[in-house]
Amino acid sequence: MNRQTAAIAATVCLLASVQAWGKEIVVAQVAAFTGAQAQSGKAVRAGVRLYLNHVNETGGIGGDRIKLVTYDDGYKSEETVRLVREIVVKEAPIAFIGVLGTANNEAIVKDGILARANTPLVGAITGATSVIGAPNIFVTKASYADEVRRLFELISGIGLSRVAVVYQNDGFGKDVLAGAELAAPKYRINLVAKAPYERNTTKMDAAVKEVLESDAQVVYLGAVTSAGMEFIKQYRQHGGSAQIYGVSSIDVEGLKRGLGSDLTAGYGFGVLWPLTTARSFAMIREFQKLLAAAPKDPDIAERSMEGYIAAKVLVHALRQTRTSPTAVAKAVRGMKGVDLGDFFVDFTQNDRTGSQFVEFAIVDRDGHVHR
Repeated sequence: MNRQTAAIAATVCLLASVQAWGKEIVVAQVAAFTGAQAQSGKAVRAGVRLYLNHVNETGGIGGDRIKLVTYDDGYKSEETVRLVREIVVKEAPIAFIGVLGTANNEAIVKDGILARANTPLVGAITGATSVIGAPNIFVTKASYADEVRRLFELISGIGLSRVAVVYQNDGFGKDVLAGAELAAPKYRINLVAKAPYERNTTKMDAAVKEVLESDAQVVYLGAVTSAGMEFIKQYRQHGGSAQIYGVSSIDVEGLKRGLGSDLTAGYGFGVLWPLTTARSFAMIREFQKLLAAAPKDPDIAERSMEGYIAAKVLVHALRQTRTSPTAVAKAVRGMKGVDLGDFFVDFTQNDRTGSQFVEFAIVDRDGHVHR
């Protein structure tokens, strides 16, 4: 075979491959891949990518390939809105997935772009009441209020009552605080400190001082990963001895890398999806199987399950319809008791998140996580 014949043959094969695939289904993610929440953004993206790659490798959606496009907003809400507006025009996505941050999602809701474009956002990465039930936004995990209520139930059962809440001074942190204030009387919890810190910073000196002076038995961190890491470091260095629990949005793998085993030993955290080691769940067995077969991804972490679940929800909807973003949104809204692999979601109640699954886990001295 001469070079010209070989080139023609290669071109024919390429065209046949393109024709076999049909069209591309564009799905867009806007999240922080740099800045204070980069670890979380990358972890969520890795989970989304793992499942969507699997779908594409096994025939796509009726022969159509899913194309994931990602944009970095640096955890800046105004940039989130700008990018979502741009993507709606430039990419015409069938859906958005995994937009990260309460303030970022609140900004999208306030702008109204998803409602105007009739485009759904599946798996908004927040548990804030201000976002739950907003038009075309679907939160797959339990709310922050569900999370803190369950924590207070657990600690009150072992006789602990003095709790300090450290919270990011924005919609996310204030929602965590509001959930704590609502749940505290029911479980006879005394909120001995309510210590804020500023968004997109790790300035924790004032919060550490306030918590130390409160003599709290439990510290609850309504923080992002980098700020939570700084609080733990300073608090322990100044002799703070309270049990520390973190909201589920804190990336535990990031904490372990940044703080080491001594400072993370005993750290407890909310789990709003099955841990990646919980093989009693069919979804986790599937996740582990796909992970073992895929090229190694350094961004895979516990929070990757949040992206993985969002991708499974979206694919479930796409298998029902992919005619338009409006049709996809309707398909998600109609999901009732859908089994993703021993993990169930239901989006038929507008005032609730898709799942109310809440557990807590703890890190031991060897860095292992236990439910």
